[in-house]
Amino acid sequence: MDHPRPSPESGSLSVLGAVCLAALILPLSFTGGAVATPAIGRSLGGSPVALTWITNAFMLTFGSLLMAAGALADQYGRKRIFMTGVGLFVAVSLVLSLASSVWVIDLLRAAQGIGAAAALSGGSAALAQEFEGRERTKAFSLLGTTFGVGLAIGPVLSGLLIETMGWRSIFLTSAVIGALALGFAAPRMRETRDPGAVGLDWPGVASFTGMLSLFTVATLQAPESGWTSPLVLCLFAGAAALLVLFVLVETHVARPMLDLGLLRYPRFVGVQFLPVATCYCYVVLLVLLPLRFIGIEGNSEISAGLLMLALSAPMMVVPIAAATLTRWLSAGVIAGLGLLLATAGVLWMGAVAGEPGLASIPAMLLIGLGTGLPWGLMDGLSVSVVPKERAGMAAGIFNTSRVAGEGVALALVSAWLAAFAGTDLQRLAGQALADGAGSLPPEGLREAAQRLATGDLQQAAALVPPSIGSQLAQAYADAFASLTFALAGITLLSALIVFAFLGRWRITGQGIAPASASSAKVGDPAPGGAPE
Repeated sequence: MDHPRPSPESGSLSVLGAVCLAALILPLSFTGGAVATPAIGRSLGGSPVALTWITNAFMLTFGSLLMAAGALADQYGRKRIFMTGVGLFVAVSLVLSLASSVWVIDLLRAAQGIGAAAALSGGSAALAQEFEGRERTKAFSLLGTTFGVGLAIGPVLSGLLIETMGWRSIFLTSAVIGALALGFAAPRMRETRDPGAVGLDWPGVASFTGMLSLFTVATLQAPESGWTSPLVLCLFAGAAALLVLFVLVETHVARPMLDLGLLRYPRFVGVQFLPVATCYCYVVLLVLLPLRFIGIEGNSEISAGLLMLALSAPMMVVPIAAATLTRWLSAGVIAGLGLLLATAGVLWMGAVAGEPGLASIPAMLLIGLGTGLPWGLMDGLSVSVVPKERAGMAAGIFNTSRVAGEGVALALVSAWLAAFAGTDLQRLAGQALADGAGSLPPEGLREAAQRLATGDLQQAAALVPPSIGSQLAQAYADAFASLTFALAGITLLSALIVFAFLGRWRITGQGIAPASASSAKVGDPAPGGAPE
């Protein structure tokens, strides 16, 4: 049962402020963990796989539990789930600041991701109940902009905290901001529920989370064990089996966690490709570039953070401009054009991969500018996909596409970079053998490639002969350049799909509608998100 709704001035805007404040800590935690990884490795040690899980453990639980958290928010109350999630995030952040080993950090980061999932799903669903039409689009665009601000200040703030107070201060800062969000939201947010909610789809949650977990573990383990090793093949097979099980479950339950029937609507499919594209042209770079600037090029944490501003600073202004442009252009055209700009920026970055970080600044600015255009629109577009009373599911589906996609993208891109680095190291090892410098066992090559992919140039050099060690920085640059072709290809394909599925939809006062009545096709959702 919904509580009486306060006036928009005192109620809705307060809810928006509380949710945006909480949302600020999520990208801070994401980028902070990435920037802190080299410092954590120097302080606590840890294998390449263990250090990789500092980011991936957070993204895995965050992404895999968003839809479940959305369903819980619909049933038990959006405010309750939001407050519980932020509270858990704050508590785990405090414990993280005291962690004494990398594997403990990995486990706590997984718990932190659970809190993040509840906070984002509950907060997004609460916002969808407070605003209508264009005001809802503006509210979610502001939410997206808040994420952009967190991404923009995250690397610089993290670098400054690490150099002045150590890596543990990153988690303490997240706890303080989360506590402020709790204090601001508690007296102002009203409780809302979906009266038609019938419970959580536990088989769907288990199969989906298990599928993502096995796939991520397999992808991260592949560079160490080999892509064709029995362990990796069994993990991939298990992930595929759980995916099939998830589809079967979702097509046979009365109230599925993911309504697969929505895939009949081209607009729904098109919206999901927006976060897929931004994962590969933007989000993965937020993790890879600090490792490169710090570990490969030898910059300090604060210097790396300042370099990252070229990539992240556009997120502070471009999403707002994108929302304004929808008065004249369709949302799909704006988003597609932005992805084309980002594609060009990624290719440019690959072309200057062997040069110092300063040479990458123009390319990073172009990527940030291009990515900011769809970033400012996709949150608003997502909430028009389903009827208002299913806002928890709508927010959960979209945010799962974004965050789970980010987790999968990080695992894949880390593995691809290690594979490209391994190929270059094999070539260098062959040259060294021909020159009489001795051979290097395959296990040593794989570990060196993994160390190189995580930015640990010093440890990678200790694993190879001196003749190879002097060429490791160039090997990384070559591997990074090869990686950018894959990232640009995925971004370009996504842009074409967005043009096709979203190019004719405009944001109106009643929601999202075709640019002209004659352009609507049978089977598309009606304005406001409800199927016709």
